Amino acid sequence: MSDNQKSQRDAAVEALYEEAGHWHINTGDETIHAKRVGGKWRTLKWLTSSLWLIYFLGPYLRWGDRQAVLFDIPNRQFHLFGVTILPQDFWMLSLLLLFFAILLAVVTAVAGRVWCGFFCFQTVWTDVYTWIEEKLEGAPAKRQKLDKAPLSFEKIRTKGVKHLLWLIIAFITGIGFITWFVDAQQFWIDLLSFNLGTTALITLALFTVGTYVLAGFLREQACFWLCPYARIQAVMVDNSTAVPTYDFHRGEPRGRVKKGQNEDDRTTGDCVDCNQCVAVCPTGVDIRHGQQEGCIMCALCIDACDIVMEKVGRPTGLIRYESLDTLNGKEDRPLLKRPRVWIYTAVLALSLVGIAYGLSTLDAIEIKVIHDRQPLFVVQSDGSIQNKYTVKILNKMTEDMDVAITASGLEGLQVIGADKPITSQHGKVTPKTIFVRVPPANIGGDSMPILFRAVGTDKNGQPFVSERQSVFMGPG
Repeated sequence: MSDNQKSQRDAAVEALYEEAGHWHINTGDETIHAKRVGGKWRTLKWLTSSLWLIYFLGPYLRWGDRQAVLFDIPNRQFHLFGVTILPQDFWMLSLLLLFFAILLAVVTAVAGRVWCGFFCFQTVWTDVYTWIEEKLEGAPAKRQKLDKAPLSFEKIRTKGVKHLLWLIIAFITGIGFITWFVDAQQFWIDLLSFNLGTTALITLALFTVGTYVLAGFLREQACFWLCPYARIQAVMVDNSTAVPTYDFHRGEPRGRVKKGQNEDDRTTGDCVDCNQCVAVCPTGVDIRHGQQEGCIMCALCIDACDIVMEKVGRPTGLIRYESLDTLNGKEDRPLLKRPRVWIYTAVLALSLVGIAYGLSTLDAIEIKVIHDRQPLFVVQSDGSIQNKYTVKILNKMTEDMDVAITASGLEGLQVIGADKPITSQHGKVTPKTIFVRVPPANIGGDSMPILFRAVGTDKNGQPFVSERQSVFMGPG
């Protein structure tokens, strides 16, 4: 290393040590003002956070004459582009929830709390709030100084602008949530005309206050005290899970860089004890103490450490994504040899197969046939045997549909009460009472199968068919 490089290194290290005096482990008794540094993990964090734009923009995507994705709870309908899911098909929602729950377990088993560090709404909104705070109030040291400063016009103005922006984001967050459950266009009309319903107003207020308090004030304390995931992650992570890890073999013993010292002469590890990994941590933990409950595995400490290692002329990767087994020199167990990964993957596959089957077998109309038990059959004046049925037609379309009901299975069968098509209301169950008569000569027992068939036609002339097996009861 040349003298010029040494002087540059010494100047950089001196600045780091001067800043390091401001950082310590936060035990929750003060607001954490994390330092922001650039790097590949910070860039990745912004990219993953941007996925939440779908939350805000998704409700404005249209599909034909309606909202593409709409969870219409009052009418008990879920519209997903061209598919309408009614309560009878909610078993698919259970499979979807199971899929995401197991997916979370798989990701945690492989790479730790990736959800917490890169995708969780609490993490993302807190990151945006603190970014605004830094732009208005300055670096962490300035923010801490401002917090402790007496009230002044400048402090009130700066804090006021910050809290106003926080409230606007919280308000938009509430709007984003509501518009997934009501038509977004109609919502804005009602909002601008001050005609929102009580439920919408209460929901909007709860989300606004909740977002403002959680992201603006509780911040990392929500991860510590409110989120159960931090406490159950221990059962999902093992020694072969790759997580942000401090390489203590390489870093210890820690020692500060001495001015003018040659790298060949030092007797310490690579960690220069600059506390930058603590400074950038949004929850204020020290990664050098091993895995802790407060670590959300955002990997920002990796960026901070790599920057310092480059400044002092040492290899990067002192903090890196690594499993404990690999760090300790044990043979790393491949993913294919981890039983839990196989089990999780099997459950994921079954969930996806179930959801795909459900979506592929969704019918536009569906009928159920209920046989009247009192009486089982009636003998008519002409000797024919009559059974009474209640046919329930479920119309899953977004418009009313005329449905024709027929039955077959016995010779000479007559359907009474279904001479004209039945108007089935969209999104609802339409009941219809019909009678089936069969000549006595064609009855070969006390219970015979018959098939009911419903044929509906939409406004474009496309037919939709649903069939249901039932029984015809006779005197035997």
